[in-house]
Amino acid sequence: MSKQQQQEDDIAFDFANLLPKAELVRTVEKWLTDDMPSFDIGGMVVGDQIKTAQLWMKSPGIFAGKPFVDAIFVKHLGCTVTWSEVALKEGVFVDASSEGKVLLATVVGPANELLRGERTALNTLSRCSGVASASHEAVSTARAFGWNGMIAGTRKTTPGFRIVEKYGLLVGGAATHRLDLSQMVMLKDNHIWAVGGSISKAVMLARKAAGFSQKIEVECQSLHEAIEAASAGADVIMLDNFEPEQLKIAAKAFKTRFPHVVVEASGGITMETMHLYLSEHVDVISRGNLTQGYPSIDYSLKIQK
Repeated sequence: MSKQQQQEDDIAFDFANLLPKAELVRTVEKWLTDDMPSFDIGGMVVGDQIKTAQLWMKSPGIFAGKPFVDAIFVKHLGCTVTWSEVALKEGVFVDASSEGKVLLATVVGPANELLRGERTALNTLSRCSGVASASHEAVSTARAFGWNGMIAGTRKTTPGFRIVEKYGLLVGGAATHRLDLSQMVMLKDNHIWAVGGSISKAVMLARKAAGFSQKIEVECQSLHEAIEAASAGADVIMLDNFEPEQLKIAAKAFKTRFPHVVVEASGGITMETMHLYLSEHVDVISRGNLTQGYPSIDYSLKIQK
């Protein structure tokens, strides 16, 4: 384990404190309304008697999504959630299976409210944990190869579900990349083409609004474009869709001239090919598939008889 990794492990992170509470309340309300826009006949059948339900994890992976479950059941549905010891901290690997399921929490409340929140909570948990698990695997693989740069997601997130997927990236140990269009400036090929094909002009125009407080990243298809972008004042350059060996040659040449400009590698990088892109001259590897097409983790909520 590197000194940097040891220092990171020694610091206790609680990413739940990042979440904007008011926005989280509004988001969860939208989810619940989407799932029950009118009558809930099943809820009428079970009534509002106080019942106890158990939340089980049924496949192996990184546990993530706890604050969303609390927001659903506690903030909105008037239930109580008591987490088991294994679930007190997110980001831990839980070795669960359908035969060896692991109890994560006990939820107590009116039967109809338990069932109203059930599917929304499980959907959120399974997807957040899926992103966290994929992120953890990617970061662990990079560290095993001795690479200490950042593995990042992208803006390829599910509309209306971005906060969950970005949160999952963090819990899994990856970087979020920019959260939205308003955070950091990314000038892609369409931006460059729209201003006549001049990277320098695009960066200059962006800097007028970004000032000193926002970084500017430019998507580059060649070393020549990367040099132009950095010369114009870009803070980050993305070497996009490079073959692994081509990437390493270009990144080394670029860093020789611009050692303080961040180099990001992106484009078609998978879990199977990621190790080929690891280089001391690459600072960030971004993968859209961390939040697009990720496997979900299996959970269930069962009311006790």
